Amino acid sequence: MRDRINAALKAAMKDREQQRVCTLRLMNAALNEREIASRSGDDRPGIDEAESLDVLSRMVKQREESAKAYDEGGRPELASQERAEIRIIREFMPKPLAPEEVQAAVQAAIRDSEASSIKDMGRVMGVLKAKYQGRMDFGQAGAAVKDMLA
Repeated sequence: MRDRINAALKAAMKDREQQRVCTLRLMNAALNEREIASRSGDDRPGIDEAESLDVLSRMVKQREESAKAYDEGGRPELASQERAEIRIIREFMPKPLAPEEVQAAVQAAIRDSEASSIKDMGRVMGVLKAKYQGRMDFGQAGAAVKDMLA
């Protein structure tokens, strides 16, 4: 993923796409920050794909919240800038699951974890996060798990 981001950064710099350059640099900085934080004296070469997707997912979520706040505050130009950044970040993430795919994944996770009540929600969410990191909105998935286990 890091190689794809760096290649896109070089291309954006050549094409003088300032918004794209800024967003890609922010992505690199966030990934570098996570990599530094994950080093705890071991010789780990870096962060894995799941951790990278987690970083990018958090970036998207932050920008969605900011865009919503800008819309509510009457600043549509800033909201559109946040949405443009979201589009750039999502280029490097796997395709999100459709709502019916989320429902099927939740049902499969409930079946795989042998969940029978709402007390088992943590196990189900753990299964989902392990399989679908970066491809699923876990807030919506949590609501679906609650509905199915209730």
